[in-house]
Amino acid sequence: YFLIRFITKKFIFEKIKLIYKIIQSLKLSKTGKKSWRAELGEDMIGQVSKDVMDWAENKTARIEELQKAESYRREFLANVSHEIKTPIANMQGYISTLLSGGLEDQKINRDFLLKTEKNIDRLIELVEDLDIISGLESGEVSMDKSRFDMLALTREVFEFLEDNAKASNVRLLLGNEDSGPVWVYADRFRIRQVMVNLVDNSIKYGRKEGRTKVSFYDMDENILIEVSDNGIGIEEEHIPRLFERFYRVDKHRSRTEGGTGLGLAIVKHIIEAHEQTVNVRSSPKIGSTFSFTLKKG
Repeated sequence: YFLIRFITKKFIFEKIKLIYKIIQSLKLSKTGKKSWRAELGEDMIGQVSKDVMDWAENKTARIEELQKAESYRREFLANVSHEIKTPIANMQGYISTLLSGGLEDQKINRDFLLKTEKNIDRLIELVEDLDIISGLESGEVSMDKSRFDMLALTREVFEFLEDNAKASNVRLLLGNEDSGPVWVYADRFRIRQVMVNLVDNSIKYGRKEGRTKVSFYDMDENILIEVSDNGIGIEEEHIPRLFERFYRVDKHRSRTEGGTGLGLAIVKHIIEAHEQTVNVRSSPKIGSTFSFTLKKG
């Protein structure tokens, strides 16, 4: 009995000791020292150590994913907080001035009330965009697909943004105006949101007295839609993050130009909800082209 007990305890102790060594080696490898694979060797480890190492690797990868998600969460909350605080602080200043006697001054009372209304509109737009993002990410927003003409929709978007384009002296051009209808099968309302965001961005960040052009290309089962401009362009380092929520290439200019910083994130989610893709190519001082595909109607 005592002999069997001694052998069993020794066996268990050796296995626990081996597991401990592997864990310690994993910790050391994080500090740049010799990795556990080189230090212990596959032949010495056996099945128990292999299971522990696989478990440790999976947990490490999972922890890194959670840390990355936490980093994005903190950044998102910080951005939301900033976007909300700015109009609230502006409104507080305008209203305080009016209550301190400005209300009786006809030179400033209407102006300050209009500025307050503008900031309220910005808050409403932010909340609505956040609601759209939330719905798209959770899958609660379904796509109401139908067959429609992308050429007609683009003309509608051009008419909607005509005043913005005129203010910047930007020409709005159709690349396939004489080719007839461009039929697609998609959610017309959501694709209109996509086009408004892309064309409006092109006007805002395009060259003064420049042009914004929308073109269509037949890609067998899909239609490729491109929104291009000859504007300021985007540095290559920013392109991978363009479709992130609140990401701004030029934070100061973006806020002065208006918008919530969620437009391109909404574009990405809408196109992906159609099981399609959106891409961008750009060169500084030459221009940018945003492109996406839709199923042919």
